[in-house]
Amino acid sequence: MVALVPPEAHGDERGALLTFIEAQRAALRRSVLGLTGEQAASRTTASELSLSGLLKHAAEVELNWLRLAQQRPNDKRRSRDTWSEGFRLSGDETIDGVLAFWDDVVKELEEFIRTVPSLDDTFPLPEAPWFPKDGRVSMRWMALHLVQEFGRHAGHADIIRESLDGKTSFELIAMEAGQKA
Repeated sequence: MVALVPPEAHGDERGALLTFIEAQRAALRRSVLGLTGEQAASRTTASELSLSGLLKHAAEVELNWLRLAQQRPNDKRRSRDTWSEGFRLSGDETIDGVLAFWDDVVKELEEFIRTVPSLDDTFPLPEAPWFPKDGRVSMRWMALHLVQEFGRHAGHADIIRESLDGKTSFELIAMEAGQKA
């Protein structure tokens, strides 16, 4: 999991976009290092957010954008009635299970971005009050949106993790590398 995004090979826009997405994914995934499932599910602020819920949400959001871009149905798409379920583990869901699901989504998204004919290709946005009627976005826009989405949630994860045990993102990077911060 990267922390510093290395410069892309000259002209490799797809690789640069995927690397920036991965950097933000990695920050989210690192947020649960060394925690129990109970700790990762705990709420440390007035919001409903937990680390395990953020992981589930991010994985489902990535799948949703991928399916929109592919113009394929998404069996995990949330409705207004099920939206909050996307922010908490339920039933037999575990962090390891969510991470494994996310790994599969990551592989599929990366393959899709690398093989789509053009980053300028567009797809329709779903109907929603926050999207323009009949709106379309490019593959490039989607990749940049994932950087933004994951970056926002990585910030949430930083606050929650620091509230749990005081560990900062740099300490977690060191911990992941088997070093002392």
